[in-house]
Amino acid sequence: MSKSFEKIERKILHLLHDRNTRTHLTQIHAHILRHGLHHSNQILSHFVSICASLHKMHYASLIFNQTHNPNILLFNSMIKGYSLCGPHHLSFHLFSLLNARAISPDHFTYAPLLKAASNICRYSLGQCVHKHVLANGYARHCAVRVGLVEFYAGCERMVDACKVFDEMRERDVIVWNLMVRGFCKVGNLETGLRLFREMKERSLVSWNIMISCLAERNEDEGALEVFREMLDKGFEPDDATLVTVLPVCASLGAVDVGEWIHSYANDKGLLRDIIAVGNSLVDFYCKSGNLELAWSVFNEMACKNAVTWNALISGLAYNGKGEDGVELFEKMLSEGVKPSDSTFVGVFTCCAHAGLVDRWCELFESMVVKFQLSPKLEHYGCVVDLLGRCGHVREAYELIRSMPMKPTAALWGALLSACRTYGDRGIAEIAVKELIDLEPRNSGHCVLLSNIYAEEGKWDEVEKVRLLMRGNGINKVPGQSATR
Repeated sequence: MSKSFEKIERKILHLLHDRNTRTHLTQIHAHILRHGLHHSNQILSHFVSICASLHKMHYASLIFNQTHNPNILLFNSMIKGYSLCGPHHLSFHLFSLLNARAISPDHFTYAPLLKAASNICRYSLGQCVHKHVLANGYARHCAVRVGLVEFYAGCERMVDACKVFDEMRERDVIVWNLMVRGFCKVGNLETGLRLFREMKERSLVSWNIMISCLAERNEDEGALEVFREMLDKGFEPDDATLVTVLPVCASLGAVDVGEWIHSYANDKGLLRDIIAVGNSLVDFYCKSGNLELAWSVFNEMACKNAVTWNALISGLAYNGKGEDGVELFEKMLSEGVKPSDSTFVGVFTCCAHAGLVDRWCELFESMVVKFQLSPKLEHYGCVVDLLGRCGHVREAYELIRSMPMKPTAALWGALLSACRTYGDRGIAEIAVKELIDLEPRNSGHCVLLSNIYAEEGKWDEVEKVRLLMRGNGINKVPGQSATR
């Protein structure tokens, strides 16, 4: 190969891996064609890898399909690309093509195949890959073993993951993280935490995994304890850490920790650069009852998305500022931000707290007609709550009857509470029958109906409810009244 040809290759590789030029794929492709490098598997494998990093596997596929003699290097790049950004099953299609062309796979082939199997949770496929690994003698390669642990842990087969893990002489932090996450994923927090404690070396990812797993299992105190330990060990949290810990702080009322996170995020520029951090802070301050600071963070954010607006709208509803929430929703629309399902849950809740029945009617219509969003159970729940609070019990009942999905116990329960407040015995009876069907062991529904009858002096009906409870084997919860 001439020096000038090598120089051209180096130039193209530089273009591919330079952050300022790598996105210009069509121009780089033109360079490759112009200099006759479209048959170079080395150049094309780099090109495919960059396509994958930019989530442009369709382009990579076009390049691959035009290559006359792809070698294992190019096949591996394609298989890895599909394993990372999908469609994941195409990794196995390429593996079949590889075998059909009698090209021998190497250890770089198997790790992405295992990742693809993990991503689509196809246990049988992963087992087949494991058999290939053993048959071809690649079981000792570190990347392959890590891939096996990732696959088995991803498919929640922790017994198999442990077998591979126990056979590994050298275990880096990545494989330890996979094991911790795997045990936590299947609900075995105790083992996950034990492995975390056994780790001789931890990365920031290790701490984030443990905090996140504890938070997901509602072990908020444990999550906050691990976060504090992480800080004591000298690790600096990143945006993923903060977004995980802030809801924990809100749940526990750990205002001091939340305020420290706010200060830290400001100092590190995370509040300015990462929208998710700002969104989490708005939500935290709303749930902590500090609307002044929630507004402050909201107004300071250079960039906002629908989640940002949703957090504050819902927070205003949570704090009984329904009219302010509806006003903020109007401002959101005026600034061209498209509302989501969650936005309407928040603004409907605002209407419920402020008793804005007429405004809800307009918003519900715009949700369906203008924004073409189909109402879900959460939306109907907000509306039933609104109508019930405002005494429109019959309208709430008719809305429940007109729903395209089956009403939940929560909806019937909200309607029953409204019936008691406004004395609608007929609908209360219907609601109780539905609730008994949905929750036959819950005595509270029958007690509430009994109380409605008692308040009206309908003692025969009270006795009938008692007999109904007895006949269905329902025991009254102590402290609830079902008598005169």
